[in-house]
Amino acid sequence: MKKSLGVGTYALPSPVWVVGTYDAAGKPNLMTAAWGGICNSRPPSIYVSLRKATYSHGNIMARRAYTVSIPSEQHVKEADWIGIASGRDVDKFAGAKLTPVRGSVVDAPYVDEFPVVIECRVKEIVELGLHTQFVGEIVDVKAEAEVLNAKGMIDIEKVKPLIFTPGAGTYHGVSKKLQDAFITKELK
Repeated sequence: MKKSLGVGTYALPSPVWVVGTYDAAGKPNLMTAAWGGICNSRPPSIYVSLRKATYSHGNIMARRAYTVSIPSEQHVKEADWIGIASGRDVDKFAGAKLTPVRGSVVDAPYVDEFPVVIECRVKEIVELGLHTQFVGEIVDVKAEAEVLNAKGMIDIEKVKPLIFTPGAGTYHGVSKKLQDAFITKELK
């Protein structure tokens, strides 16, 4: 029998994304976000939902652009710290010993050390309550060659992205492949 946990953000898993923005003075900034995902396929779009109190929220409102850098397991400490520190008080790139790279398509920086980067141009802003959802059209995806498979696609087992467990407040890695998708014709 299942036990009711009440109302909460228990959808599993949540991504660990590092959102890159520039502030009004042009200083690169980062924040870790777990509230995000794919929200459209044509045009390809992802969203991030940020609290209005965050420094990155104001940066995205002003510049209408952001990047999503996807950290690997080896950068769990940096991703966690980036989510705790405030860009109002500290240079997060310097503090995490990470390298900012200017986006080639949008007016936002990304993390050079992280294997996958998604550049987004804000297409829609939705006020949800405590959070604002920024729907970003994907205008470029960059990936290190070593995380691509033989077909040139991103291989999740090579990226080793982090996932977050809401409620428990824990980070995890991604396990091994179980099977290819879209092959189960019937259940026996």
